[in-house]
Amino acid sequence: ISDIDEAKKIAAQIGYPVIVKASAGGGGRGIRRVDSEAELADQLTAAKQEALNFFGNDGVYLEKFIVNPRHVEVQVLADSFGNVIHLGERDCSVQRRNQKVIEEAPCPVMSEKLRAKMGQAAVKAAKACGYENAGTIEFLLDIHNDFYFMEMNTRIQVEHPITELVTGIDLVKQQILIAQGEKLSYKQSDIHLTGHAIECRINAENPQFNFRPSPGKIEGLNVPGGPGIRIDSAVYQGYVITPYYDSMSAKLIVYAGDRDTAIKKMKWALAEFLVEGVDTNIDFQLSILRDPDFVSAKIDIGFLERKMAYGEL
Repeated sequence: ISDIDEAKKIAAQIGYPVIVKASAGGGGRGIRRVDSEAELADQLTAAKQEALNFFGNDGVYLEKFIVNPRHVEVQVLADSFGNVIHLGERDCSVQRRNQKVIEEAPCPVMSEKLRAKMGQAAVKAAKACGYENAGTIEFLLDIHNDFYFMEMNTRIQVEHPITELVTGIDLVKQQILIAQGEKLSYKQSDIHLTGHAIECRINAENPQFNFRPSPGKIEGLNVPGGPGIRIDSAVYQGYVITPYYDSMSAKLIVYAGDRDTAIKKMKWALAEFLVEGVDTNIDFQLSILRDPDFVSAKIDIGFLERKMAYGEL
């Protein structure tokens, strides 16, 4: 979108609400929801300014806003020989301010037919741009099981461990092999999803004070362990968390035979996770896992902020 007149014309064609989004964006930055033409000019200006400030590029585009969708992404691997496969999906709908908080694989409402359809779309997108690497095609999935392309992340992602656990495939290893020019050793028929995995992002922040960052020295640390529990982190007792970077300090990942067992295992693991010296979101993560709507998989990208607004988390 280059000017307000063009934006008004396109928004009228696709219907409100719409989103103005930074073309060079990421991490939830440079996104503005617009519910009517009266708001469009101000939000377009604000989105362009934010895009320029964060990314050095004020380019923006406009798309339809899908009401109450799930955020479902499909992992792909693509080599330099034109081979592309997908490794199923992750549900990343539990998020705050467009930042993921909890991810799980597979998506609890996914059917085999829909998985095949979304997977084929993801593979087609990767092939269309000649992609080579591990990557993720991100979709919005509405209540009618219609899905919409959102963006592609051309990198390994924070939540890649849950896909590794349900597929048994080391994504980082595959990424390195692809970069070395090797051909994929897997075909689509080799990919099978088994069990259920959940990841919680452990952040140094205080949810009681609007998620205020909590830099400082980790005075005490006890991490959970055991079968089906994985910790990805670089922190240790005595480690100093600075205020200059993302507040994520660890990823806690669990794997079990089914979703209910995975939730129970994650609750146990979070209860065993002790960090002294800085505030964390561990108790907040526990409150999400105990929420009846989360347990019954009645979630969408607005789930967390609705619960917080109503004082339910």
